[in-house]
Amino acid sequence: MPPTDASAGPGPASVPVAPGRSGPRETEGTRDTASFGDGEDTLDLRLPDEFVALFAGGTADAGSGARGAGQGSAWAAAKLGPGRAHLTEVTDDLLDDIPAWGPTVTPVGRFQLVPVDVEHDLQLIHGWMNDPAVAAFWELAGSHNETARHVRAQLDSDGRSMPCLGMLDGTPMSYWEIYRADLDPLARHYPSRPHDTGIHLLIGGAADRGRGLGSALLRAVADLVLDRRPACSRVVAEPDLGNTPSVAAFLTAGFRFGAEVDLPGKRAALMIRDRGLRGLL
Repeated sequence: MPPTDASAGPGPASVPVAPGRSGPRETEGTRDTASFGDGEDTLDLRLPDEFVALFAGGTADAGSGARGAGQGSAWAAAKLGPGRAHLTEVTDDLLDDIPAWGPTVTPVGRFQLVPVDVEHDLQLIHGWMNDPAVAAFWELAGSHNETARHVRAQLDSDGRSMPCLGMLDGTPMSYWEIYRADLDPLARHYPSRPHDTGIHLLIGGAADRGRGLGSALLRAVADLVLDRRPACSRVVAEPDLGNTPSVAAFLTAGFRFGAEVDLPGKRAALMIRDRGLRGLL
């Protein structure tokens, strides 16, 4: 979801953006589409092939298996830096192989998403989650076990969500979750389309917040998703509606406001970056 850097320039103090919390705390609900008004945001009832395969006992080609060593496409250990050379292969078919996306040049530096290695990265992520400014939204402050459970739940699942470190000029400075919004409980709350891809984000260091990094990286990652996932027509996020700096960051990053959405624990702003509008916003 939104960034810890909530503003692209001078303005209110920035606050980290919480994830949608639509996973473990999700409850059954009724999809409310009356507030959308956008004729293009209509509900497509055709289930994605990957979704069908998940419940039909599909093969590895359908991306239904858990990620693990020895599966998927290889990626160069040299890209990962010291201490990460053992991450040589990752299966991530539902998200079109994030490890293979590679780096991208942004206005703030060279950026790359690198899938989390729990053993290597736990201490860093745990520290970020226990920053009071982050904990207020992510609600994952606590022991190392709490952080590890949250990350491993994604790594050990069917591949619909990938936790990543954001590496800026080779330095880990942010935590991301890239997920299939159309296969997530979030899809119960808005008219999703096949391959909609969601983003959660926190900027780790206080020194990196409030100076526009969040907006720049949100735009870069949304563009990466659209470039590397040709079947995806939209990137979505659901920051808390009351988190004005975060909503502003998404708008600066080329997202548009889609609707207000009631999610478990919050009233959210559905933010959408459309493939068709990426050259205009």
